[in-house]
Amino acid sequence: MAMVWGQGELFPTANKQEIQRTKFLLGKYTNMISLMRDFEQFEEDLRQVAIDGEVARRIDQDDLHADKTANATILIEKQRWVYQQYKFYTDQLRRAWALIQDVDEKRANEYRYIQGYSPKETLLFFRRSMSDSTIRRKIDDGIESMANSLKLMGFFEQDDAEY
Repeated sequence: MAMVWGQGELFPTANKQEIQRTKFLLGKYTNMISLMRDFEQFEEDLRQVAIDGEVARRIDQDDLHADKTANATILIEKQRWVYQQYKFYTDQLRRAWALIQDVDEKRANEYRYIQGYSPKETLLFFRRSMSDSTIRRKIDDGIESMANSLKLMGFFEQDDAEY
């Protein structure tokens, strides 16, 4: 894994694009967790539906004739690949979140992204202890801290290599 850091840079900092990517993935965190749990619980049912159902009949709409069994296998493998990607993303996000040093940043990001509350619910939850602008700043600072940790772990290089 090649790290692209500046010369003599012990702790690299994430750029704007990497911070935006982190924020995007955090916004999808609860959905990824839900889909992973569903896949784990119903993997056998999904496999059977892919074989029996019409989804596998034609993966590509341009196909005039399709091999349903082969398409079902492709569909199952695609579902497994998506599950593995989500597992990788959620594990890395959880690790980066655990590395946030500031307690308020960590709590605000846990409530907002890990637990999946809306921005308004997050502001209402923390309103007694902090102002709205402070809460927003703590969330942004926490996201930046996570992005820096992800960069240090080599997450963005691996994430880019997969596409």
